[in-house]
Amino acid sequence: MASLVNTVYSTKLSSHPNAFRTPHLASSFGRRRLVVRATETDTNEVGAKSPDIVPAESGSSMNQILGIKGAKQETDKWKIRVQLTKPVTWPPLIWGVVCGAAASGNFHWTLEDVAKSIVCMMMSGPCLTGYTQTINDWYDKEIDAINEPYRPIPSGAISEQEVLTQIWVLLLGGLGLAGLLDVWAGHDFPVIFYLALGGSLLSYIYSAPPLKLKQNGWLGNFALGSSYISLPWWAGQALFGTLTPDVIVLTLLYSIAGLGIAIVNDFKSIEGDRKMGLQSLPVAFGTETAKWICVGAIDITQLSVAGYLVGTGKPYYGLALLGLIAPQVFFQFKYFLKDPGEI
Repeated sequence: MASLVNTVYSTKLSSHPNAFRTPHLASSFGRRRLVVRATETDTNEVGAKSPDIVPAESGSSMNQILGIKGAKQETDKWKIRVQLTKPVTWPPLIWGVVCGAAASGNFHWTLEDVAKSIVCMMMSGPCLTGYTQTINDWYDKEIDAINEPYRPIPSGAISEQEVLTQIWVLLLGGLGLAGLLDVWAGHDFPVIFYLALGGSLLSYIYSAPPLKLKQNGWLGNFALGSSYISLPWWAGQALFGTLTPDVIVLTLLYSIAGLGIAIVNDFKSIEGDRKMGLQSLPVAFGTETAKWICVGAIDITQLSVAGYLVGTGKPYYGLALLGLIAPQVFFQFKYFLKDPGEI
């Protein structure tokens, strides 16, 4: 649930500019000769743009099923349906449920508690995050027609009716599981259902006009980040314990790191965002500035939490967090900061 847990990274029909443009023709008639020449510039453009229109034949089947860049073209409708839900985005929300359950202090390794947590993960990941990613792709079909015209919706690999059916099935399935969890947990007030409903609404206004929060890089990315970090945590904690105001505030503050994570997805769609008037941070500030905003939001937030843990008498937890941050920073410099558009 890029709505209920964490949900991204993402999801985001005008025609893609045709790389094979009509060449400029130069003709001269004389002694029954006709000379036709294509300009050199057009030839070069054909060679440069064609790889962006059609993905490589060696596309990865694994990338296809995970819903990430470099996917193999697929005709199987069920594989395409899974691709639209972007399973690669589910783990953070599933992990958020685990964190919330652990923070409640009431999770026990019994068959019933494990079953409850699995149902909550299914609600947060495949159902509501899948709903979020599918509806995002639906409203991004015009942008994807520019950035990635071979994706399932702009390419016509799946029909509009099939996409709309998937959106409703995932949404209603997720809300149904949320209601079931409230009954299972014995809640007088259906807190999990309302968390799921609120997260689903947030997902909708993130992607859909007229609000379309993603048009604003700061607001849209914070909404997305909080969905991936706060909502799943709240769901897991409410399932096994009590959701308290201090937990709500702290997880929302930690969602600033989620803002940075959400920016990562914007680098691959700069061209389409600019043409469609979306003020993503890479469009508004440029790639160089945006990449530092991205890593800064992630690392400074996490370092602040580590400092908070040390300052409140939990030095070992703080040092453990620092140990996890160190390799993250290393890989940021090694891969992301060199070319954020390739991540």
